[in-house]
Amino acid sequence: MKSKSLTAAALLCALSASAQDGDIVATSAYRWHGDTITQGPFFATAPGEYEIISTYSAEPGFGFPIEKQWKLKNDISAYPQLSTPNTLHTAIYNMGLDEMVNAVEPDTTLRTGKEWAGVWTRDVSYSILLSMAYLQPEASKISLMKKVNPNGVIIQDTGSGGAWPVSSDRMVWALAAYEIYKVTGDRQWLEYIYPIITKSIADDELTVASENGLTKGETSFIDWREQSHPRWMQTADIYRSETLSTSIVHTQAVRIAADIARRLGKKKDAEQYSARADKMAKGINTQLWMPEKGYYAMYKYGRINPIVNPRAETLGESLAILYDIATPERADSITQNNPTTPFGTAIFYPQIADMPPYHNNSLWPWVGAYWAMANAKAANEEGTLEAIGAVFRPAALFATNKENFVLDNGDIATELNSSNMLWCLAGNLAITHKILFGIHFEPDGLAFAPFVPKNLAAERSLTGFKYRDAVLNITVKGYGSKIKTFTLNGKEHKPYVPADIKGVNDIVITMADDTPAPKTVNRRPNAKAPLTPIAWLENSPALDGPGVPANNLLRWNPIEYIGGYIVLRDGKPVARTRQTSFNATAPGEYQVIGVAGDGTESFASEPRCNYPAVSVQMPGEVGQMSSPEISYMPATPVEGFHGAGFRELDQTSAPVTVAFDTADGGTYAISLRYANGNGPVNTENKCAIRTLSLDKKRLGIVVMPQRGTANWNDWGESNTIIAEIAPGKHIITLDFRPENTNMNIDTNHAIVDEIILRKVK
Repeated sequence: MKSKSLTAAALLCALSASAQDGDIVATSAYRWHGDTITQGPFFATAPGEYEIISTYSAEPGFGFPIEKQWKLKNDISAYPQLSTPNTLHTAIYNMGLDEMVNAVEPDTTLRTGKEWAGVWTRDVSYSILLSMAYLQPEASKISLMKKVNPNGVIIQDTGSGGAWPVSSDRMVWALAAYEIYKVTGDRQWLEYIYPIITKSIADDELTVASENGLTKGETSFIDWREQSHPRWMQTADIYRSETLSTSIVHTQAVRIAADIARRLGKKKDAEQYSARADKMAKGINTQLWMPEKGYYAMYKYGRINPIVNPRAETLGESLAILYDIATPERADSITQNNPTTPFGTAIFYPQIADMPPYHNNSLWPWVGAYWAMANAKAANEEGTLEAIGAVFRPAALFATNKENFVLDNGDIATELNSSNMLWCLAGNLAITHKILFGIHFEPDGLAFAPFVPKNLAAERSLTGFKYRDAVLNITVKGYGSKIKTFTLNGKEHKPYVPADIKGVNDIVITMADDTPAPKTVNRRPNAKAPLTPIAWLENSPALDGPGVPANNLLRWNPIEYIGGYIVLRDGKPVARTRQTSFNATAPGEYQVIGVAGDGTESFASEPRCNYPAVSVQMPGEVGQMSSPEISYMPATPVEGFHGAGFRELDQTSAPVTVAFDTADGGTYAISLRYANGNGPVNTENKCAIRTLSLDKKRLGIVVMPQRGTANWNDWGESNTIIAEIAPGKHIITLDFRPENTNMNIDTNHAIVDEIILRKVK
């Protein structure tokens, strides 16, 4: 059944013929017309349903291989077969199935990508949510089971600062696990996943949940810290940030816990989880929605006074729509305001100017698939078309499902890349199944809600679609967002198939050929934000006076071609200026934002404080560490500590208690000065975590991420905890509790030399 390769002349004829067809998608960067996608001098076409040929040439000197041709290698007959008049669409779909077969390992797990061996929690979970739950249910289950640790909680993969809780999106596992239940209806699976989900939620509630309903930790999947944060942000600062996508993942996980609890007869638990999920959704909507931009902020960041990073973040915006965090009105606004470049929507927008492409300045097709589904749900026809095109363009031109692409030129010259990428092929397949055929899995049945843009009007069929004990042959005719008729085995039926259906069934969906209300696409050229200012506080005797702090002058470096600067005190604007200094005579936490002539803002500079501060020194042994946790480093010398010494913290050490006396009551920001040399800053899983109490009252979690392998002389600050402290004598306690167990389990170790208290009110 495989098509024979075309000769060069025949290929040109095919291109010429397809060029006569109307454009399906056309931007200033590329065109999808007929069975061909054209980008500048390059094109890709499908001579048949099992072959794609491309003439694309990558950036000169780029090391990753470029596929010029895809031809079917595996038997895909066991999977749903697509028939559509557009041969290129069919070929892209078949390539997704072909590469999916490649991704199933001999141990029946799902390989992350050609260059990425093994199972990664977020990668496999998002892939399962997109399409692997129903195309590879057994491999999906086995893969998820490998991402549960001996304590029965979900594993956060190694990452920034020692993984969890700096990275905290592991709860996407819960979404994927429940998707498998919706596909299979397997109650034993439901009973297996419920305690894993609830135990993980319990640890996260104590460790990464903010009082405002948001979730602390890194933006979901964007796990190279310098790729999405200002350079000054340490991993402890990333833990303190509160992100859109990760907050939505946690909210949906808690909703799922409520639904499972109801199904298992745990009514009280269901009510508690539902109430908590509602609070979390409210937090997202009140803390991150930006009415002036018409979409959600990417994250809140800072130290004592967090501010929003006003960038749009496409995965988070998509999840807000798909999981009903956004109202229908906000969903419309998001699809019409999230910036869309000629190659598609960025991972986030605008870009960081001095950072190479990977998460920054890039498009990832699986995120593009989520964006396409979100646009379809919001009935944004133009947005859906361009989102589909942004996924199909690279699949065709690179003849594989690559991981990511440079947003400036659509090339693959990013920091890392891979062919046969699991979540990208899963997104490719989801576009056909979940948008054009409108297949949606629910716990008790299968719902249908196709969304077919007019440019994709056709009669399509999907044969051999397996659902529990049934096989469905599905045909969709026409275009539009509304169903005119739905028949099941020749009889009128509501667009829903019950879970107990059996045997072979024929479904025919005739669309109403309606045109949804016109909605726009915010087409924008790719843009880069100004560089982040570097600011500092110094003393100016000319500004001295009663109540004026010692460091009373804020200065910062000039940024070239800048329009001006915004000065923040305690997270709020206090000045707009074109100067590079500001009188910081009021105690506070100061930052500077650079603003380009078009209004694009830089990141805020590192916070600089001239609050009154008290340092509480740690009594301890000076000169070396003796913990058996680091027995591989004999008698490690330590330098750079403050005071007489430091205290060494491990899981077996007694709680640390430190007494102090303050004459001034008020609101204080409490942090620890620490070192953690148990691993590199960008990977592994040995983040140290402790519970901090004041006068035996639990205040919260302090996180001490890794700062470099064997680097015990690199001292940093933990996250801050805000607390009311009355005048008088007090005791601060640091102790290790079960919920402080990190992903390594065995090594949870750091040294601390002082506690810093800054009076902020």
